[in-house]
Amino acid sequence: MKAQTKETQAALNPEGAIALLKEGNQRFVQNKKADRNLLAQVKQTTNGQYPFATILSCIDSRVSAELVFDQGVGDIFSARVAGNIVNEDILGSMEFACKLAGTKVIVVLGHTSCGAVKGACDDAKLGNLTILLHKIKAAVRAVPEPSDATNRNSKNIDFVNNVAEKNVQLTIDDIRSLSPVLNDMEGNGEIAIVGAMYDIADGKVHFM
Repeated sequence: MKAQTKETQAALNPEGAIALLKEGNQRFVQNKKADRNLLAQVKQTTNGQYPFATILSCIDSRVSAELVFDQGVGDIFSARVAGNIVNEDILGSMEFACKLAGTKVIVVLGHTSCGAVKGACDDAKLGNLTILLHKIKAAVRAVPEPSDATNRNSKNIDFVNNVAEKNVQLTIDDIRSLSPVLNDMEGNGEIAIVGAMYDIADGKVHFM
């Protein structure tokens, strides 16, 4: 399988880009990874890159976007930060990826049993991590059940996973509201902004 080219990238629309990611995850789950010569792809991308997707995911070591979507060199832009939240730097990177480099979809990828989400649920505090976790607190507050405070913590994995999914949705809202560039591109049909959840138990990505 060869690296993406200017022509293959241009031929894709947002729906096609999402389909490629879904197909890649299916290969990953079935342990039928595409036949790639990564060193050959390194040479193929020496003079330019034409990724088709931008993935914002957590730093969790089990959730490498290139692996779980079975992609090669030059296929995706990968932004990673604990809790898959956005800030000015990530938004700027996404604007570059979509407006200037031509990717057709932004995927905000959360995952089950997320440590950052657990920290936000437990109101953990540790240096600069405190500031980061504060950005996830909105998702904690937005999940109403269970109402009993004793069950709204990291020991309740269903609550944690519901908060992780809500956090993906709120991150997408932030992208649209904080980046007129990306919001306009989505409105014009140039890109799609979608959410997904990765299940650490079976490797499947569930698109929202």
